[in-house]
Amino acid sequence: ISFILYFVINMNINTKYNHDLVTEDYYKQELEFQNDIDKETNAKHLVQNIEWKKINEGITLTFPENIKPESITGKVFLYRPSNKQFDFETTISLSNHNLLIPDKRLLDGRWNIKVDWQYNGKSYLYKKEIIY
Repeated sequence: ISFILYFVINMNINTKYNHDLVTEDYYKQELEFQNDIDKETNAKHLVQNIEWKKINEGITLTFPENIKPESITGKVFLYRPSNKQFDFETTISLSNHNLLIPDKRLLDGRWNIKVDWQYNGKSYLYKKEIIY
């Protein structure tokens, strides 16, 4: 019993065993979950969804060809599960339906891409887990 108590107390007070949430605003994100589901449903009804491709310069996100790129607004969030210090967000600025995420901002390994975008008053969401 003494060993178990020692173990439990040690795990709770020792900073070496810090237990961080995956994201800082976890509960806020949980409340927005239904909005995300609605946006993903909208994206599934598109003729063509966003596609990603790894190139020498980084990653290109290609938006649907049948919509006007100048009417697209939104943000791209790249989340690094292994280290939140490398997470970053960028505003969508397209060049001929493409958005380039430069290689210098990306490390090799796993990334979660989340593209929250709007077109003609309708919101869409694209999520993808990639290995860079």
